[in-house]
Amino acid sequence: MTDTITLTGLVATTPRHLVTGEGLPITSFRLASTQRRYDRGAQKWIDGETNWYTITAFRQLAINLVGSVVKGQRIVVTGKLRIRDWETGDRAGTTIEVDAEALGHDLAWGTSVFTRSVSSTVVNDADLPSDRAAVLDGDGGPDAVDASAAGVSVDADEDAGGGTSADELAAARSRRPVELALPF
Repeated sequence: MTDTITLTGLVATTPRHLVTGEGLPITSFRLASTQRRYDRGAQKWIDGETNWYTITAFRQLAINLVGSVVKGQRIVVTGKLRIRDWETGDRAGTTIEVDAEALGHDLAWGTSVFTRSVSSTVVNDADLPSDRAAVLDGDGGPDAVDASAAGVSVDADEDAGGGTSADELAAARSRRPVELALPF
């Protein structure tokens, strides 16, 4: 059985990034989570005990993490909890690990700027889900984004119509690869 946990805390070590021989990106770091409480008698905040976790992220989350999070920042992380007992000769202990599913800055302590990452995959319009293809074709309805605003280059003669029939445009679009950087 896998338990899901959400934690807040400080990134206590510099995130360590590696790529396995099979091409799997992995990033890990230690998280220090200390609960605080307000002591009304002393009129100050008091730190409780610190719990230590090893956070591990895989694939795209690992890549985004290493480019976004540094030691000392406050974060929120959600993931699958794993508790492991270990023993090495004369020492034994318990390691608490979290396989991260989502991770970000803790906005209770500061601000952050989000930049969407899109893998640079080349696809044809025909490979897009119908709502994405409609956006590129200009048939997306009132909330549609213009293809040029979506980061998709459109030839000037295609964009203006240039006397080209709809069948010729459809045929050209099915052959022409489009690199996507859509804002949704």
